Amino acid sequence: MNSDQGRERWAWFVRSSGSWRWLVPSVLGLLEAREKRVREEIAGLREEAERVQAALGEAERSLQRLVDARATVAEVLAEPSSAVAEVERGAMAGSPVPHRSEGMPASVLAADYQRIVSLLESAGREGMRCQQLAVALGLQAVPAKVEGVRSKAKRLVERGWALQMRPGVFTALVVSAG
Repeated sequence: MNSDQGRERWAWFVRSSGSWRWLVPSVLGLLEAREKRVREEIAGLREEAERVQAALGEAERSLQRLVDARATVAEVLAEPSSAVAEVERGAMAGSPVPHRSEGMPASVLAADYQRIVSLLESAGREGMRCQQLAVALGLQAVPAKVEGVRSKAKRLVERGWALQMRPGVFTALVVSAG
């Protein structure tokens, strides 16, 4: 027992206004002090419980996203390979240019690339400069747009869809004799 606890158990004499009286710790005061400490402890525990509950909720949401992702991947991998081949054949904006093989139609290309191939075919044997291609595509003949067209034309050359006759001049892979 420490000295504070000992003082609470004993009464003290105090001389006040010419008379002696007992100074007894108030039982109600002691209970109020104890109640205040317990209320503070409860408030702290509630805050901690809320924090833990929030962390638990976030962890559960994260787990659900992972479970959903795993289920989606499993479904995709379970599909027959013919469904995957159809997706690869379809033309989508921003899709990579496939390597050209014999008999492959230009419709497998994304729309921008199809338009470039069509313009190169219509240009004939002379071919087209990148600036001409940009204007024919409805773009401004500014360096950024011309370089974007040049990049696409070079990608078509790399994948066997067009030919580069000389630097900056492109033509279709097969140009009609007319």
